[in-house]
Amino acid sequence: MPKKKTLEATRKAKREGKAATTQAGAFVKEEIEHMKTGKHPVKSRKQAVAIGLSKARKSGIKVPQRASNSRSTRSRRKSRSSAKT
Repeated sequence: MPKKKTLEATRKAKREGKAATTQAGAFVKEEIEHMKTGKHPVKSRKQAVAIGLSKARKSGIKVPQRASNSRSTRSRRKSRSSAKT
């Protein structure tokens, strides 16, 4: 469950018409803070960001999925060929 302060920051950003990623930033900030204090046993900052975005999505913020061009060309070809067979 996110902190009350995090939810308030999110609502404020939404009222001001900020982008969804800015609204989700409060959740990410909270997770980074938890990581630094040792509340979550995350292995990297990337993992903490992923947890924060996941919590933001669960609370109703429409954060876009990760960009589709992040996969390598080789892995796309491989998945296409395996899907055909």
